[in-house]
Amino acid sequence: MAGNNASEIRVAGTGRILVAEIDAPLPEAFSDNPAADWGPAWTDLGYTSTEGVTFSKKDKLDPVETWQSISPARFVYADRDLTLKFAMLQFNEDTLPFFLGGKSTDIRKDGEAANVFQFDVPDGPTFDERALGLEFTDGSEVTYRFVIPRGQVTATDDIKLARKAAAQLGVTFTALSPGEGQALATFVMKDAAYAVPTVPAP
Repeated sequence: MAGNNASEIRVAGTGRILVAEIDAPLPEAFSDNPAADWGPAWTDLGYTSTEGVTFSKKDKLDPVETWQSISPARFVYADRDLTLKFAMLQFNEDTLPFFLGGKSTDIRKDGEAANVFQFDVPDGPTFDERALGLEFTDGSEVTYRFVIPRGQVTATDDIKLARKAAAQLGVTFTALSPGEGQALATFVMKDAAYAVPTVPAP
């Protein structure tokens, strides 16, 4: 709604980040059990740093210059970058391959030794495309979900190993085009702030 309304200010009090295979189903139901809403196709990546998630959308527009004017006559869209940046705090079969490139099945158990595993870092870049889901809540009545149906980790942060701080697996996940006529990403919100009429099903 227009005008000043403090009830429409959103604070991401807590949330979660999930990954799945490309084009995993988008959870549209909102129940008292969010894990059940997402379903078995999605894997929760666990704890993340207190910085949360940095959401970035950057469009590049190239100007069309003309002889007759010193100002651009129009702009042409050159590209769009849609990224989520966050740092994972847990080390396990889901987070480490996501950071380094690979799948959980790439981790091998070392013979008969208890709790000894091996993961080989690829010699070159791997095309590890995933779907990524983000959910955050603001109190008990507001929940936002954001899903990128197809994307890939395109940058990783340095891992600092120190005595007084938890090691972090920082990544930047970039959306890839899911195909003609399909959305690059989708928001689903449980939020009474949106005064939008219901559109009947076709």
